[in-house]
Amino acid sequence: MRAVSAAKVWVTGLTVGAIAAVVVLAVQADKGPKPHAVAARPSASASAGAHPTPTKSKAPSAVPDGSGTGRRIVYSLGRKTVWLVDASDAARRTFAVWPGTVSPDPGTYTVGARTEGPITGSDGVKIENIVYFSTKSGANIAFSNAVDGASPPPVSGVTTGGIRMRVADGTALWTFGSTGTKVTVVK
Repeated sequence: MRAVSAAKVWVTGLTVGAIAAVVVLAVQADKGPKPHAVAARPSASASAGAHPTPTKSKAPSAVPDGSGTGRRIVYSLGRKTVWLVDASDAARRTFAVWPGTVSPDPGTYTVGARTEGPITGSDGVKIENIVYFSTKSGANIAFSNAVDGASPPPVSGVTTGGIRMRVADGTALWTFGSTGTKVTVVK
């Protein structure tokens, strides 16, 4: 009977030691460097080749000058890039986007409505995480991602105000861009 008790103590000791090792490793991992968002192209689709491949970066790039202050979404028309900026003016995520046929004018806007989706966009693509912030030329201007991650070029002759991004970036923007969030559009 003493052998059974000794075995139980031994197994219990191993279990406690293993749990302690996992806790130590978890604490060490939490103190290490954190990953940053990387601009990347969505998954391939038959029509995705019409867009240039975005430049990859190791860390969020600097927020454009003249884009305001405080917590906001910054969209650069020329760079086709979005920054999610926290209240301390630090970029928390930066990523490439693919605009539709209608672009907003430079200026400051506010997220007015959101639709989680999925719905069918004006170009016939299933989209989700739609964050509306403006209208122009009869088109709603909104950030969204294609459900399948594709970035098809805008359909010729169709007015589209969708600003598309990868699925992971769409999810991040959806979480960040609640109703009332400031959106700054720069050249």
